[in-house]
Amino acid sequence: MTAAPARPLATYADLAALGDDARAEIVHGAIVERAAPSFEHGVAQSAMSGVLGPRFGRRGGGADGPGGWWIASEVEVEYDPHEVLRHDLAGWRRTRVPDMPHGSPTRLAPDWVCEILSPSNARRDLVDKLRILQASGVPHYWILEPAERVLLEHRLEASGYVVALSAAAGERVRAEPFDAIEVDVGAFFGDEEG
Repeated sequence: MTAAPARPLATYADLAALGDDARAEIVHGAIVERAAPSFEHGVAQSAMSGVLGPRFGRRGGGADGPGGWWIASEVEVEYDPHEVLRHDLAGWRRTRVPDMPHGSPTRLAPDWVCEILSPSNARRDLVDKLRILQASGVPHYWILEPAERVLLEHRLEASGYVVALSAAAGERVRAEPFDAIEVDVGAFFGDEEG
């Protein structure tokens, strides 16, 4: 009996062939469709940008925060020819990447990634992406869980990712790498900041 021929591993060219409107990424060589985000997902993604962007997404410091980051949403990052992820949010330290990353996909691994869980992507975000980011040396990986309004902060150490912080809406935290400011976790889900 002969084995079925191995399926060729997808690359960015395969992803690009789907067109600009495709919501997909490549995980372990397979093209994986991303579900349309729920309202809660969209609010969390927008709120996270609104909390971090003004304080960190600029060159220098200031009255509102320390700056020093490039922060973007829905950016495609190629970690390997067969691992192309589209992150909900990603950030690059300007000290490491002084010029804004360009093009799609970028081949510069971020210093921070945030994924927002939904029932259709939980396994991919909690297992597959975590392993890819860990192998690629991404120092900080956050998970936002809108249904429970929880933030998990993973920090890369020599042994791999460790959960450095677990907090819920209503708790004030200093979460790495943005620990220069204290924020109520609820702000990441669209609550008014106190």
